[in-house]
Amino acid sequence: MKQTASPAGRGKAGGKSGGKPGGKTHVGARPPSQRQLRVAEEIRHVLSGVFLRGEIRDPDLSDVNVTVTEVRIGPDLKRATAFVTRLGRSDIAAKLPALRRAAPFLRAQVAKELRLRVAPDLSFQADTSIDYAMHVDELLRAPEVARDLAPHPAPDDDEPNT
Repeated sequence: MKQTASPAGRGKAGGKSGGKPGGKTHVGARPPSQRQLRVAEEIRHVLSGVFLRGEIRDPDLSDVNVTVTEVRIGPDLKRATAFVTRLGRSDIAAKLPALRRAAPFLRAQVAKELRLRVAPDLSFQADTSIDYAMHVDELLRAPEVARDLAPHPAPDDDEPNT
């Protein structure tokens, strides 16, 4: 009996892969290809440069130092999600509407810099991985946990068991 693939040739797997807290992991999801990884990194580089140079003229983003931590792009290279944060602060979620308003401008900048058949549609999500890592670090430094993680003296083996 011959098996047929789904129309996309990808089986039933889809959606986000793991990596970010709260991300859904699908069993059988394919890892990104080398091309996806390369294009995503190039998009991250272009977006970071735009934010660094302050090319966005939106007043809601004028005082914000946005850091693009990761870009994930779909297999068809038509949709990309940029994970953004502000180093030292966790209030980037309030700036997401302004980033969505700036998405057409940012897409044009990506199209200008990269030679792709189609410039990907950009979406933005707050990157919570830094906050999550800081929370885990804080938990590990708590006195109760530090006491449990401290090395305990080994019992003396000199005494015979009777």
